[in-house]
Amino acid sequence: MSSLPLGRVVEIERRGLRDRVYDMILEMLLTGEVEPGSRLSIDSMARLLDVSPTPVREAMVQLERTGLVTREALRGYRVAPPLGADELAQLFDARLVIEPAAAAGAVAAREEHGESLRAAHAAHVAAAQHVIDEHTDAGVPLEVTKSYFAADGEFHRQLFLAAGNHYLLEMYDGLGALVHRMRQAVLGGPDDVREAVAEHEAVLHAVERGDAEAAVVCMRSHIQNVRGRSLRDTERA
Repeated sequence: MSSLPLGRVVEIERRGLRDRVYDMILEMLLTGEVEPGSRLSIDSMARLLDVSPTPVREAMVQLERTGLVTREALRGYRVAPPLGADELAQLFDARLVIEPAAAAGAVAAREEHGESLRAAHAAHVAAAQHVIDEHTDAGVPLEVTKSYFAADGEFHRQLFLAAGNHYLLEMYDGLGALVHRMRQAVLGGPDDVREAVAEHEAVLHAVERGDAEAAVVCMRSHIQNVRGRSLRDTERA
């Protein structure tokens, strides 16, 4: 077996470093370690992450495409502000197109993927209970919130995996960072997570029954309910 040319090895290593830097900065943005509107200096981030400025600059270009950072001429990058009502409305319009399709598609593969869907739902139920248990007047601890977001997102992603349509999955993954930002804005407390659990359960039961029409109706209802909760909270902010 022939070895790769040195130039290609270097390119692979460079891409690997860029991807790791991207993941680290993304984690900082999604966990709120840097405030919305904060300036993101490439040189400062490079020092913080102990890398050269080049992979940071490349990661910022990628992050700009997600909407998590914005670039200002001659000023560099800033953390994007929270999603406004118009942006949230557009995001939910997109979700209403692809997520009911994924729920319907999951019905055909319910026997093969049923266990994964049930496991994802059980993890979401457990994470929701943790939110309920840990909620105080000061809110929900960051780590508890992160775990809940991850479990909520995983249930949705398992439906896309079960549907087996890689184009739909790519669309969902493309919205991933924006959906995560939306979740950060709308986790109001115990009532929100209880409603989300019940809505997920309705989707799961429809899939398990083999009722594609009901799965679509339940998913549309879930997305519309989340939309209502998010726009309500945005108006209150």
